[in-house]
Amino acid sequence: MENVLRFEHPEYLYGLLVIPLLIILYIVIRLWQDKTFRRFADMGMREYLVPLRSGRRGVFKFVVFLLVIACLILGLANLQSGSKMEEVKREGIDLYIAVDVSNSMNAQDIVPSRLDRSKQAINNLIGRLQGDRLGVIVFAEKAFVQLPITTDYAAAKMFLASVSTSSVASQGTAIGEAINLAVKSFNDDERSKAIIIISDGEDHENEAAMEAAREASKKGIRIYTIGMGLPDGAPIPEYNQYGRMLGYKKDKSGNTIVTRLDEEMLRRIADAGDGLYVRASNSNVGLEKIYDDISKMDKTEIDTKVFTDYEDRYQWFVGAAIVLLLIVIFMSSGKKAWETRFSIFERKGESHE
Repeated sequence: MENVLRFEHPEYLYGLLVIPLLIILYIVIRLWQDKTFRRFADMGMREYLVPLRSGRRGVFKFVVFLLVIACLILGLANLQSGSKMEEVKREGIDLYIAVDVSNSMNAQDIVPSRLDRSKQAINNLIGRLQGDRLGVIVFAEKAFVQLPITTDYAAAKMFLASVSTSSVASQGTAIGEAINLAVKSFNDDERSKAIIIISDGEDHENEAAMEAAREASKKGIRIYTIGMGLPDGAPIPEYNQYGRMLGYKKDKSGNTIVTRLDEEMLRRIADAGDGLYVRASNSNVGLEKIYDDISKMDKTEIDTKVFTDYEDRYQWFVGAAIVLLLIVIFMSSGKKAWETRFSIFERKGESHE
């Protein structure tokens, strides 16, 4: 059996994002240093004025420093390898969570935003799952399977982290299409099935959503809905490509658009799907209440093969970080006198004599 690799704490991998920021900072500092030097002397005089300085050596040291950071972050994430697979029996249901990723889900009447709060609640729910199979669908004008039905909860958390309003190209709120896609994506077996719709309910194709819920109910699939937002509504933030807020979305007349929760729509969908409707608040999204109701559904026992024995491999990265750190420590920013005898960091033919 081949080893399977996984990270015990994949959330720490986001720390790797600091590396490109450090590279940018390093480049800015180097440019600033060059600009400062030009105020006092010509760049061609640098090797005579600062004979022990080595530019390529400084770059090498910085690269080693970045490798140290990367190794430490990978060590924190704790790479694990599993080679022992066992067949276990699990009881549970099949559950698809359909998350609205239209721009209105960026509204901040539910803090930090409707979408971010939804993701936090789903993440907490995943921590409670044991024998259930879970899938994630994202939808706006169109619906897409973000994660096929699975018992790999670690993968579910990783896929969930990537969900954003930029996950889909076109805007809208096609709840009916999300329900139909979930129905088609379920495995064809006898397990109990349910779909949870998390949305602000601003769907302009209400009848299509109602019909999809009724058809799903006929197949024994329950439809639950969670209303994300408050009745008073909130403006829709607009962001640039770097995530900086530019202002609020406006209509053609220049008026700020306010997005409001359509509770009636979501309640009707839940009724048609023989499920429940819950309105989220800043203190409680309501996902756990719905899952408690879903847990009362008949559970089916299935045989599944899972890795039950994983070995930690963080030592590889910590060891590499220690070695690289020693290299950084023994390398100063400028040359030592004895190093001038060698040309490790100089071009062939260069001399400071």
